[in-house]
Amino acid sequence: MAAYWRAHRRDPDLIPRMVSSFHRRCRLMPTGRGAVRSRLGLAIPTSNQLVIDKKDFALTASGLEPHQRRIHSAALQFISSFQPREILMPLKPSAYGPAVEAFWREPTNSLLRSLDTERCGLRQQEAEKRLARIGPNLAEPSGTRSILQKIVHRLVNPLIAILIVAAAVSGFSGDLASFVIITIVVGLSLTLDILQEHRAEVAADALRRSVAIQADVIRDGATVALPISKLVPGDVVELRAGDLVPADGVALMARDFQLNEALMTGEPFPATKTTEPCATSLPAEASNALFAGTSVVGGNGVMLVVETGRRTRFGMISAELLANDPPSALEQGVQKLGLLILKLTLFLTLFVLLAHLVAHRPAMESFLFAVALAVGLTPELLPMVMTVTLARGAQRMAKRQVIVKRLSAIHDLGAMDTLCVDKTGTLTEAKITLAAHFDPAGRPSDRVLELARLNSAFQTGIHSPLDEALLAADNPPGSSAWTRLAEISFDFERRCLSVLAARDNDRFLIVKGAPEAIMDRAVAVEVDGLARPLDDSHRAQLVRLQGDHARQGFRLLGVAIRTMAPDQANVTTEDEAVLTLVGFCAFADPPKRDAADSVRELRARGVDIKVLSGDHAAVVAHVADAVGLPSGRILTGGEIADLSDQALAAQIGDVDLFARIDPEQKRRIIRALRQRGHVVGFMGDGVNDAPAIHAAHVGISVAGATEVARAAADMILLAPDLSVLGAGVIEGRRTFANILKYIRMGTSSNFGNMLSMALASIALPFLPLLPLQILLNNLLYDLSEIGIPFDEIDEEDAERPQSWNMADILRFTFVMGSISSLFDVATFTLLLKVFHTDAAAFQTGWFLESIATQILVIFLIRSRRPPWRASHPHRILALGSLGALASGIFLALGPAGSLFGFANLPPVLLGTITLITIGYLGMAEAGKHLALPAAAQVSQVALRRQHPVSDAALNG
Repeated sequence: MAAYWRAHRRDPDLIPRMVSSFHRRCRLMPTGRGAVRSRLGLAIPTSNQLVIDKKDFALTASGLEPHQRRIHSAALQFISSFQPREILMPLKPSAYGPAVEAFWREPTNSLLRSLDTERCGLRQQEAEKRLARIGPNLAEPSGTRSILQKIVHRLVNPLIAILIVAAAVSGFSGDLASFVIITIVVGLSLTLDILQEHRAEVAADALRRSVAIQADVIRDGATVALPISKLVPGDVVELRAGDLVPADGVALMARDFQLNEALMTGEPFPATKTTEPCATSLPAEASNALFAGTSVVGGNGVMLVVETGRRTRFGMISAELLANDPPSALEQGVQKLGLLILKLTLFLTLFVLLAHLVAHRPAMESFLFAVALAVGLTPELLPMVMTVTLARGAQRMAKRQVIVKRLSAIHDLGAMDTLCVDKTGTLTEAKITLAAHFDPAGRPSDRVLELARLNSAFQTGIHSPLDEALLAADNPPGSSAWTRLAEISFDFERRCLSVLAARDNDRFLIVKGAPEAIMDRAVAVEVDGLARPLDDSHRAQLVRLQGDHARQGFRLLGVAIRTMAPDQANVTTEDEAVLTLVGFCAFADPPKRDAADSVRELRARGVDIKVLSGDHAAVVAHVADAVGLPSGRILTGGEIADLSDQALAAQIGDVDLFARIDPEQKRRIIRALRQRGHVVGFMGDGVNDAPAIHAAHVGISVAGATEVARAAADMILLAPDLSVLGAGVIEGRRTFANILKYIRMGTSSNFGNMLSMALASIALPFLPLLPLQILLNNLLYDLSEIGIPFDEIDEEDAERPQSWNMADILRFTFVMGSISSLFDVATFTLLLKVFHTDAAAFQTGWFLESIATQILVIFLIRSRRPPWRASHPHRILALGSLGALASGIFLALGPAGSLFGFANLPPVLLGTITLITIGYLGMAEAGKHLALPAAAQVSQVALRRQHPVSDAALNG
């Protein structure tokens, strides 16, 4: 036991993770009546104690692997060491304030008085005062830093620190020119980086505001829609199914009010909310408390806001997690690249410095040369290039109706190789129409339509497309005689919705839902107005009827009824039994006309599409066939429930269609795909899609989605179809391709130049380039690459998913860097052995050769194609590169050349440098095919036949 406690003290999240792990993996067996599942009442994950309710649970290790049994045994031993409810600790104080009191224990009127508000809400003027005093209702600290913070953040960068040290040493040693150049390098890099980051923040903030989540708030006695960031304690908010709870508070009104609180408790089942205060100190058991970040899945209610922003429980968790937020795939790639460059820099500079000192070179000169060498090896403008590239990519994607909430998700979208989608609205039109309504014998029945319409009309939650289709149908005679009494809201476990309705003196429970859910609760079928037992014969007939319609692409909704007691006014889920099946409603949702083309386009670009649907397997297969997806094997929710995570991951590669699955199973599918090494995207729009959206590498939603889905998404599509997403995939790959261009160009050129300088500095009796000239060379080359974020790409760059591959980057660096060094050595030989130049002429000649080769080669290695077949470089890149080259030639050969230590060169030598440059460009063109990874092995003819997109169209 002590070992568990020590581990828990070292890592407070260990035990909750362990509990959560075996809670998901182990079967939970009831040990007594009413014990449907175990209940683990966990406090927030970062608390110092674990709160456990062990009532009525037992665990079995059947079907577990040996290592899983050990985890199961350890966790069970830990949990069993506590008595039920023996630990009860207050929430851990947040870094932003003390622990929040259990406000749900206070009487409602007392809370209203303490918050100085009323049930009709705050006055607008008072709300504005509170907002100014308390701050916006934001769970996370603002991601925008001040200018000073941005500067300090960059100054602590080791690469920038090297420059600052070099500038300081130059200044103290009296080398004013070096001090000025180094200062310009640092100042220009910081200025451009900060300026572009600010522009990106402004653009991203504008995009976020365009899809900001809003809440219906009562202000000045009227309901208005406001961004949730403007909520303050004392506000009164109206909530309905599909809404995200915007703050912590209590329910003032609750009508069949059900919330998904899995974010807080880990409990996947909906929690019913009431308005009565609770005596419990456990948030998970507070039936009147509403917590920010949870979502409404049924009914409607009104809440009183008690805590906002970082004083909510969600805010406290976000603040803790933000400090340890794991880096994205893009950040991990850049970190690996930075570490590699840093190692090369330290090795090369220390080697050169040691060699110079051994050769008795001047210590100060050797030190400045080594520092300049380190500067030359570091792509110090990489942060700026990445920021500009990602920001421009986000803006271009916005023009293609894709709004990016997380910039690094652009990289993940370009790397995505598997896309999971819901069927409705993505592959189909989402214009659901009522096609038929029939009794259990398959004959048309107006009674089925009447009961189904009553159920839809009387429900208080958000109407589904099926409800809208029912309500759009003609109202059968006599429907006005019914009145609504009570309701049991829909949830994804029961998969049905019930209303208690009265007509005259009779009361009936009218239930509609998934055919399987209705049939499981039914004991009879209604045929010709008479109830007949639901025997095996009738059940087989119903299954055939359902299968026949499903194979034709129709979605069925079962309708049932039950006679209730004349005085019954409320119902519970226990009443959804002993039903009489009245019949079915059939709905049509035809595939989109362009869905097949969109699917073919994505698959041609290396993105596998998997359909995750709650619909019948035959309906899913019908739609898949219509849009060109393979439908040979379908995995259903029932089959997934019997599979362990390992077994699911083993089978998932061969399955493209999933039917009758629930939200948790969607998340399991996403995790299984990630476990297999896929980069996964998920596109959904409903409350039930939020867990899967959050679990995917790229969570995608649509502008008309529920607030829960939009909040979980990384990207939001303004049009819910795959053609828009296909354009986003192309843009993601385009953005990442340009980032790779800079990295390849910068690392290979810098490595080649610095390797040449390191070798030459040891062999030559003088420095091959002065420190000032090295910095000038590096500055001009960086300026020539500023246009890369705007550059165009070739079609093959968008053919297949792209991701970081350090081996490819290293290969390109070594191959192209070696070619560069080979021509540098040739230049050294000609300058010394043929032209017999002095130090100044040597440095001038090599500076010209170096700056010309490394800038002009940009136009070759920016594409796998020959330059005459490649996409045209963007004018900003062309003008910037050629302008930097012209500036370098002017500074070296113009009147200011002596300030940098340059000398005039004879025309013959200049002609020789020109020939060397031309020879290098020819060798670089031949060598790039060895240096660059092979293009995607896809037939160009076949690809263009399937997806005829030109380079011009690809680049907008």
